[in-house]
Amino acid sequence: MRSYPSRATSLVLLAAIWLVVSAQTAPAPLALVSTAWPPFTDGPGQPRFALDLVEAALNRIGLSAKTSIVSASQFTPSLLTGAFDGSAAVWKDPERERVLLFSQPYLENRLVLVGRRGSDVSAKALSDLKGKRVAIVEGYSYGDTIDAAGPAFVRSRSEEDSLTRLLNGGVDYTLMDELVVQYIVSNYPKESGTRLQIGSTSLLTRELYFAVRRSRPDAAQIIARFNAQITGMIADRTYHRLLHVDWIRADINGDGVPEYVPLNDRPGPSEPEHVYSIFADPKPAAPAQTPTKPGFYVGGNIYSDWASVPDSYKEVNSQQPDPRRASGTIFRFSW
Repeated sequence: MRSYPSRATSLVLLAAIWLVVSAQTAPAPLALVSTAWPPFTDGPGQPRFALDLVEAALNRIGLSAKTSIVSASQFTPSLLTGAFDGSAAVWKDPERERVLLFSQPYLENRLVLVGRRGSDVSAKALSDLKGKRVAIVEGYSYGDTIDAAGPAFVRSRSEEDSLTRLLNGGVDYTLMDELVVQYIVSNYPKESGTRLQIGSTSLLTRELYFAVRRSRPDAAQIIARFNAQITGMIADRTYHRLLHVDWIRADINGDGVPEYVPLNDRPGPSEPEHVYSIFADPKPAAPAQTPTKPGFYVGGNIYSDWASVPDSYKEVNSQQPDPRRASGTIFRFSW
């Protein structure tokens, strides 16, 4: 008499086979490379906004990534010689474009001038600061031409060290990424309002990209699928959570007009005073043309102005801060 496995046994065997097949067919994690550049790139558990954003987008398309941190001098050779699949946070240049396929930009690094309260922060270019002592963080990738720009740059250990030197009178100004400035203003409103003068003009702007080696057969597919996630991550507030911001200014519907997007659908009774822009506004083709004011994206709809937003969305949100908001504290400072 021939015996057959029970239904339960068959199900267990099928599940085991499925696990084996899945393990064999699951894509290997992308091996990426970066420098330590907080708060945009760093090791796990540290502020690493750019890496967190890229990894979140890749997870949404069924991919994972592991980033190795190397020194600034090792970064470009490591990126171009084939040791890695690409980088989650990289700037464009012709040499890199020959080897790498770049995503659309997902973030923008904008350095603004910060001085002591009462300082003149109206400079429109670095050349306007000739003879001034300006703190910048040692090891950051500011570009090859920055040392010839005019100011006397003073290298610091960190953003916190730059601010200490500024407040102690060791330097006249510091250059800080606008995202870090937004965080300081939001978390230290009294101190920043009484002790700091913050410029409104970006003195150095670089777009940030995710890039994959062109030699990978699936490079174009990975980049296309990554690009498709960016707007959705703004609309569902993934960007807010990972960047530590309450409001973001971005073009949600692709019509060329930005919207103000809150962290949640109960942003409170007042218009936002501080909104972080994912990208700076392009210069208008016709200078005399009046720019279109941003709308408000709340509850899945776009409203032309704050008065049009229903009162039901203007209630104070009593929820506690999301504990998943980011992987590390951006900035610690004792005033």
